Amino acid sequence: MKLKLVPEQTSFDFFSRWKLWLGISGFMIVLALISFGVRGLNYGIDFRGGTTIRIESTQPVDVGAYRDALAPLGLGDIVISEVFDPTFGPDENVAMIRIQAQEGEEAATADLTRKVEKALKSVSPDLRIVSVESVGPKVSGELIQTAIIAVLLSIAAVLVYIWLRFEWQFAVGAVLALVHDVTLTIGIFSEIQLKFDLAIIAALLTIVGYSLNDTVVVFDRVRENLRKYKQKPLKEVLNLSINETLSRTLMTSVTTLIALVSLYLLGGDVIRGFVFAMIWGVIVGTYSSIFVASAILLWLGVKRDWSKPSNTAGNQFANVDA
Repeated sequence: MKLKLVPEQTSFDFFSRWKLWLGISGFMIVLALISFGVRGLNYGIDFRGGTTIRIESTQPVDVGAYRDALAPLGLGDIVISEVFDPTFGPDENVAMIRIQAQEGEEAATADLTRKVEKALKSVSPDLRIVSVESVGPKVSGELIQTAIIAVLLSIAAVLVYIWLRFEWQFAVGAVLALVHDVTLTIGIFSEIQLKFDLAIIAALLTIVGYSLNDTVVVFDRVRENLRKYKQKPLKEVLNLSINETLSRTLMTSVTTLIALVSLYLLGGDVIRGFVFAMIWGVIVGTYSSIFVASAILLWLGVKRDWSKPSNTAGNQFANVDA
């Protein structure tokens, strides 16, 4: 027996209040921008600069004990991760400790290194520092610019792709839905002040791909139905298309969320920010694919005299449960 979150045939009216959905999305975007402007983001070491210290010990790495030992030093944001390598011997245990840039210092000082080493030796007496590397605020500023460019280029590439594959109205709807998803994700990180680092940029790019996949599936079915029902009003075609792909959309989102929630609860602190961004992104991405992208398409209108043959149009697997 197949698991179904929704019946195979549905007839929900998603566009009876489509202006309300767009209004809610617009209001949420404004709130996200206000939060970003007032509170800003809690940038991690990647964007604020800091020091990376590589340590080795014959004793197993205890991340929790290391963190407790460094906490009294008041060094701010600290990330500790164990390094795994098949070439390491049984007594070669390596960890990387990343400490945010200290006020008024461009690089790690010898005094800082000594304090860290002394604190960690209380946990592992034979511990030794192998290397110390620092990243200054200037390099971190360049990383912020590069991250912004990466997100903007990905959205621009989506605009061109959808425009070439469909029509410009589809492209505008898809891109505005992606902007909606990215803005709300940045807004939630600003509001609750979760650490924002390069892992979150990777999550944003992943969200763009996930949301785009959902949107393209719906748009594929819309294009197919526009050819099939040439006299049916656009609102009815959009409703029909979303209902036909609803089972696939919800099943994909729910199964993805099950995996992400498991990672969030059991994956540890290192990936928690990334997983939280993905959970939020899947939720808003599913919402935007159904209520935002198609509502914008309804608002803009679309041509009905498709000249291309219809035998290759659409996605014949769109209504198949994942």
